[in-house]
Amino acid sequence: MAEEREEAELKDSYDGDGKTTSQPEGGDGRFDSLQFELDEMKDKYLRLVAEFDNFKKRSMKERFELMKTASQEMMQALLPVLDDFDRAKKSAENGTEVFSEGVQLVYHKLYQILEQKGLKSMDSQGTEFDPEWHEAITDIPAPSEDLKGKVLDTLEKGYVLNDKIIRYAKVVVAK
Repeated sequence: MAEEREEAELKDSYDGDGKTTSQPEGGDGRFDSLQFELDEMKDKYLRLVAEFDNFKKRSMKERFELMKTASQEMMQALLPVLDDFDRAKKSAENGTEVFSEGVQLVYHKLYQILEQKGLKSMDSQGTEFDPEWHEAITDIPAPSEDLKGKVLDTLEKGYVLNDKIIRYAKVVVAK
């Protein structure tokens, strides 16, 4: 009978918001320990929910980044092919070789597909040298004062995939 009365007093003193309205009679500290345990469980629950929410956000971000750069290895493998096409096109412009219309169509189609997937070539010629975008192979004396610190020649194009550099441009810089 005493236990039932004590439980009834505990129920009467709890207002449902995690707060007590009054201390139960008896003073054995049982109510305080139960309240402490409840508060502790609430804290653990809130921390667990927050941790799970952070995990979901982090995994979504990682998945998005993975999808964004999943094709990076394939793109890097195709860059030498693009370089070969560029060299063949350049030699055809000089008149030493023939760059047929069919080969030119294949080149443009390949380049367009890679651009649709997020690949962009860097245009370095005549720009200011930036070590975050360029790799200086050599430097030569500047032919004029206004060309100092600028890229004179691009030996190998640089490429960006979805705003991430996958190959730095190899350039000759005027000093």
